[in-house]
Amino acid sequence: MNKIDGGRLFAKALKKEGVECVFTLSGGHIMPILYGCREEGIKVIDVRHECSGGYAAEAYAKVKGKPGVLITTAGPGITNATTAMAEASETGMPVIHIGGGSPLSQNDMGSLQDINSFGAMNVFCKWARKIYSAKRIPEYVAMAFRNALDDTPGPVYLEIDVDILIQKSEEDTIYWPEKYRAKTSPFGDPDLIEEAAEALIKAKKPAMILGDQARFSNKHNEAVEELANYLKIPVYAMTSARGVFGDESKNELFKIGDGAIREADVILELSVDHTYKIGMGRAPRLKGDALKIMINPDTTKIGYNAPADIGIIAGAGAAAKQLLDIIKDKTDPVENDSWVNEAKDLTNKVRADYIEAAQSTLLPIHPGRVSAEVAKFVETEGKDWHVICDGGDASCWMDAHATATYPGQVVRYGPLGTIGTGQGYSLGAWAADGKPVLYYTGDGSFGFYAMEWDTYVRQNIPLVCVISNDSSWGMIKLSEEMKKPDYIKENGHLATTLEHMRAYEKMPEMWGGLGIRVEHYDEIIPAIRKIRESGKPGIVNVEVNQGVMSPPTAAFSGVKKKK
Repeated sequence: MNKIDGGRLFAKALKKEGVECVFTLSGGHIMPILYGCREEGIKVIDVRHECSGGYAAEAYAKVKGKPGVLITTAGPGITNATTAMAEASETGMPVIHIGGGSPLSQNDMGSLQDINSFGAMNVFCKWARKIYSAKRIPEYVAMAFRNALDDTPGPVYLEIDVDILIQKSEEDTIYWPEKYRAKTSPFGDPDLIEEAAEALIKAKKPAMILGDQARFSNKHNEAVEELANYLKIPVYAMTSARGVFGDESKNELFKIGDGAIREADVILELSVDHTYKIGMGRAPRLKGDALKIMINPDTTKIGYNAPADIGIIAGAGAAAKQLLDIIKDKTDPVENDSWVNEAKDLTNKVRADYIEAAQSTLLPIHPGRVSAEVAKFVETEGKDWHVICDGGDASCWMDAHATATYPGQVVRYGPLGTIGTGQGYSLGAWAADGKPVLYYTGDGSFGFYAMEWDTYVRQNIPLVCVISNDSSWGMIKLSEEMKKPDYIKENGHLATTLEHMRAYEKMPEMWGGLGIRVEHYDEIIPAIRKIRESGKPGIVNVEVNQGVMSPPTAAFSGVKKKK
């Protein structure tokens, strides 16, 4: 009879789930799994730090629409990934984290890397289990995927001690679960759907919000855009939902939602989590007396931080289809453009600072002009490129100027505010679909996992990094200047400044790549082109004005209310 060890069982179970690649940093406690992956044809992408590997798995999920897989070795290998799991938890992204463990037979004996890593992961993952029998690995992998993709997706964790992992079992004695996961999102209660449809038909100024978790409502997604078009509903898509339900370059409704939600009389929310990213669902970010239709497969998100006038337990696409079918039976398509035109004006007002920044001739360069030039390059010469937004102020400017034409084109961190994600996100986005990457970051965030550039070269990833370099931790530095002007003037800044214009553009020399320093906005696009044509990952290091803050930073510092 054929015997098989736990590592190969893990790989077979992952392959059964359709896993094409895993992210890892090698370690003795997990090598059997990595060997198994190679034998099963699963690509092993090794990183230089486990946390960036976790970010890569999260970005893979955002782009691919299916779970990303991270495999870490025991002890510090697992704990290094803690923040990545916390980030995935806050954004509701399905990441399957598999961790190794010191020998079970030596627990509490001070063996190598014998710590309570399971306890650490149990805090930040929505579901976690230890495996005590290699034969049951397929069952636990099935459970992990089921839990990662339930009502609100999120990270899950499996841990196995190395002496369990290397156990061999007769292959024909292994139980392989079948038909263990629902394949569709729930449909809503018919009476409540009817009530919601009536409210939308009667609305004079309807608006729609698409939450991050809507990315994983995998059925009937087309109904969301069709519903918006039918009633001419402006749509505000949160980051992970951008490009999933509508191409922002082709459908203007998906570009004018940010202003509309502030004046709408009826707001349809699909899989929205009321964090600070959407103003907790309250005024002034959303119109205070608007009728709110909250649709979410997670019951705990209905009425969270703001009242639900109509609360429906359902998936985003499924509920949109139900609403659309009823609305089509009851009314003709909306032809009047008055609300759409008003929503355009409202959104332009909200985005005034970004629009003005895109035309700025300020030198050193306005940071908003830098992101606008990068967005222009992507829209005209790199339409299928991913745009990775990292940093504090830098990510705010880039997210505002970028256009999402497909799911996962624009990738940014969530409400945890985890800067430094960009290098892992760049890797994960590329691994998901092989498309080139424009990685946009501040100089502070760039430094978190800079050695992942070695990974880019080894994996032959087409990537251009643009650094918006203000020689500081700009978001904090600028906000502190506003909060404590007299103190800063007298004592200077503390822990918020960096070396002036550190020559990051010289780093590509280590891998035979190209780096370019830029001091004028007219040089940005030519520099990106030059690096793209070099065929190597490269850096455009742009000197930006140190005194300009993004609108969110201004709100954060109390200078003005967030628009």
